[in-house]
This record gives sequence, structure tokens and C-alpha cells, in this order.
Amino acid sequence: MAKKQKENLEEGLEPVAAEVPEEDEIKHLVRIMNTDLKGANQVQYALTGIDGIGLRISKIIAKDAGVDPKAIIGYLPDEDVAKLDAAILNIEKSTPTWMLNRQKDLMTGEDKHLLGIDIELTFKEDTNNLKKVRAYRGLRHERGLKVRGQRTKSTGRRGSTVGVRKKK
Repeated sequence: MAKKQKENLEEGLEPVAAEVPEEDEIKHLVRIMNTDLKGANQVQYALTGIDGIGLRISKIIAKDAGVDPKAIIGYLPDEDVAKLDAAILNIEKSTPTWMLNRQKDLMTGEDKHLLGIDIELTFKEDTNNLKKVRAYRGLRHERGLKVRGQRTKSTGRRGSTVGVRKKK
């Protein structure tokens, strides 16, 4: 590209612009699933900005929508962004069940893939359900202790220490 610019300058012509046409300006923020994504990123990396979507799921979504995963998301036309949004809503149909983040839901027994704020709300609901039933895990959550069987004699000390005596 530098050679072309030098040749044009020597011949008295205007320098060659960048390869991206002027009419295609980048959108610095692309809104998908009520989340602002950086327009300078590739589609596969930009979609990971949505809670509940990792790199593998984002590649599946892009291929399902018919969009190149390595394309810059800010240069995509609005139709492709709408296709991505629709593909995200139908993620359960395009991904295998072992990749979904909510398999065999406690209430309904369905396989789901939670996105955005639904992840946090479902986690809080599950924790509150454990507390309500008075399950061991729920009691540990209530007391602010370790829940998954870790040792607590020397780690996880918040507040008062356990198992340590001061010399007088």
C-alpha cells in the first residue's frame, strides 16, 4: 500500500485511502441482548462480553447466524447484528445439551442456557431455596462459611480467627 501512495504522489494524484470505504464507518458500540459490545473486536471475542457466553459458544452462535466469527463486529450491517441476536435467543437448539449452563433445572427439569442478569437471579434464587429448605449448604451460605467441603481451620478467616491462641 505504501508503494501505491508513493506512485500516486509522484504522478500528482491524491494518496490512496485505507482499504475500508468511507461510507462503512465503524460502530464503536454494538448493542446485543441489552449489552454494549466494543465494535473494534472480532465477533467471536465481542460476544463473550455478554454474561453466559464464552468463546466456544460465541463461535457456535456466529456460525449459526451465518456470520464470519473473525469479522469485526463494528463493520457488520444491522441485518447481521439482528441475525446474531436471534441466534443467541435460540441457543438451546444449536448447541449440544452438555454445553448449556443450566442442565436439568430444579423447578422445570429443562435444559436451558441462561444469559445476562438471569444467571445472577437464578443463582440467588437457588441459594435462597437452599436456605429455606434448611439444607446443609444453605446453612453454610447463611453463616458465611465455606460451602464445598474446604478446610476452615486455617483458611477463610474473616472476622475472628479460629483455632489460634495468643500468648499472654
